[in-house]
Amino acid sequence: MENKLNKRERYKAQLKPIDYYKDFENIDFENLGEGDRYYLQDFGIFNTDFLEDEFTIRIRIPGGRISAKQFADVAKIADEYNLTIILTARAGMQLHNIEAENVLEIYKRINALGISTWQSFGDNVRNIVTDPYDGCGEYSEIEVYGIIMQMHNYIIENPRYVGMLPRRLSIGISGNRSNVTSLFANDIYFALAKKDGVFGFNVYMGGKNTEVAQSADIFLKESEVFDFFKALVEAFYLHGSRFSRSKTRIFHMIEEIGMDGLKAHIKSEYKREFESEGELILEKSNFSEFHKLKDGTFGFCYQTDFSRLSTNEIKNIADFVTKNSAEIRFGIDQNIYILSLKEPSTTLKSPALSDTIVACAGNLCPYAVWSIKDETSYLPLDKINEHRIQVGFSGCAKGCGRHRHTDIGLIGLKTNNFGDTDGGARIFLGALHSDGTSVGRQLFSMVPFVHLHKVVSLVIELFELSGHRDFEEYAKDILWNYSEDFLSLWVLANLETNRSVILPKLDTMESSEFEVSLLKGEFAELDFWQHVDESFFNAISYLSKKLWTIEGEDPHYKPKIQRTNFR
Repeated sequence: MENKLNKRERYKAQLKPIDYYKDFENIDFENLGEGDRYYLQDFGIFNTDFLEDEFTIRIRIPGGRISAKQFADVAKIADEYNLTIILTARAGMQLHNIEAENVLEIYKRINALGISTWQSFGDNVRNIVTDPYDGCGEYSEIEVYGIIMQMHNYIIENPRYVGMLPRRLSIGISGNRSNVTSLFANDIYFALAKKDGVFGFNVYMGGKNTEVAQSADIFLKESEVFDFFKALVEAFYLHGSRFSRSKTRIFHMIEEIGMDGLKAHIKSEYKREFESEGELILEKSNFSEFHKLKDGTFGFCYQTDFSRLSTNEIKNIADFVTKNSAEIRFGIDQNIYILSLKEPSTTLKSPALSDTIVACAGNLCPYAVWSIKDETSYLPLDKINEHRIQVGFSGCAKGCGRHRHTDIGLIGLKTNNFGDTDGGARIFLGALHSDGTSVGRQLFSMVPFVHLHKVVSLVIELFELSGHRDFEEYAKDILWNYSEDFLSLWVLANLETNRSVILPKLDTMESSEFEVSLLKGEFAELDFWQHVDESFFNAISYLSKKLWTIEGEDPHYKPKIQRTNFR
C-alpha cells in the first residue's frame, strides 16, 4: 500500500483496546512493551520507554464538576502514595510520580470514586469541557452540563470507540454569552448562537492547540447537539485518516476534503438536513476574583500555583466547600471555581497570580524541555495580572499551554543560538482569541530565559502606552496592521535603545517601504541597517544575537549569568 497504517493503527488492527483490557489485572507494569504503552493511554495511564519507572494517571472530570468528597478522596490517595497533583488545561486532574508497583491499585481506587480515567489519553474523545460558570453565571443562557453528560456517557467504555478513533477529539460547548477562557482551540466547539429568536449553538470545527476552529455554517437547537455529536464521532471513526500520525486530526481532514466534505460525512450519519448558522452570541468580558451569579450568590476563582495543587490545599478547599454548602468546578484555565457563596469573601487564599495564565505540565511531562511552572518566574506576573493579559506557556511545540490562543504565548525551548544558555522561549503575540478570529503570530523564535522578563515587560509597556485597556483590542487595532518581522525588529530596536516608542495606529496594513521609513524615523542611528535587504530577517538575527548572547564565541560575549537550574 502506498499509504500504510501508522504504528498505533497497526496495534489496533491486531488487538482492540477494549479486548486488551480483559487481561488488565495481569499487566506487568515493570516490563511494558511499546504496544502496552499505547493501550494503557486509553484507560488514562501514561508511561514512556525512556522514563519507564514513572507513570501518570489522568482523570477526566466532565464539565469540570467534581464533588468535595471525590476531590478530598483523590488527595487522600495522593498522600498515601506521595504523588504530585496538577489540574489539566481540559479541566481534569493528573497524578504524577506513580511507581510501577502501585499503578494498578491507584487506577482501581480512582475509578471506584465515581470518576473515570477512561479515554483521557490516546485516540479518544477527551474530557468534554465548558465554562466554569455554566448554567449559573450572569452570562449563561443555556446550561450545557446535561448535554455534556449525555456525550460522556455515550463515549465512555463504548467498545466501538475506546481507543479506536483515528486521533483524539477535543469537544468544547458553552451556553454562555461570555466565557472565562476561549474554547476555539477544540476540534469541535458548540458556541452559543441565536436563530429566529431561539438560542442554540453554532458549530465550529478543526481547532487544535495551534489553530482556531472554523465555522461549519451549522446551527443546532439544544435538543439536536447530542445526535450531531454521535454522527460526528461515527463519521470521524469511519472516514478519518489512519496513516501519517501527524495528519490525523479533524483539522487535517478538513484540509484534505474541505469543510463541505466533512459535513457530508457527518450528514450521512445525522440523517437530516443542517440549518445554516445563526448569530454568534459571544462577547468579551473580564472576570474578577468574585463573580456574581444569577441566584444572587457568588463564585470565587481560586488561583492555583500554575495548576499545581498540594494535598493540604485540596483538603482545605473540600472542607470549606462542605461547610459552606458550596460547589467545586474546574476551569480550563487550570483554576478552581467555588460556587454558591453567600458573600463575596472567603477564608481561602490563592497561592499565585495565575488566573490568566495557562501552563502545561512542564517537566512532569517527558516531552517538555523545561519546568514551565517554575519558569513563570521569568514573567512580569504583576503586570500580567493587573491588565488581565491572557498568557499561554507550553513546554514543547505540542502546545498544551495553548500558547497560540492567548495575548502572549510562549514555548519553552533549548538552543545554543545565544551561547551557553539554560533555555529560553519562543514568543507569540496577539491572538484574536475571544471570537476565534486568529491564533497569535510569532514575535521571536527564541528569547533566553534571562532576558524574557525584560522583553515581555517591554511588550506590555508598549501596550500600556497605546492607551488601550485590553490587550486583545490593542492587538486588533495596532499589532495586526504590521508584519511579524517588523514587530520583531521594532521591539529589538526599543530594547537596544532602552526606549518605549509606541506604534502609530493604522487603518490597514501598509507596505514594507512604509515600515522601513517608520523604523528609520526612530532608529536610523542603529547598526542593524547594514543587514536590511528585501526583508528584516537578517537584521532580526543580528540584533537579537547582539542583545541576547550569553556566552560563547560571539563578539558580543557577555559574562555568564548565575541562574537556578530547575531540572
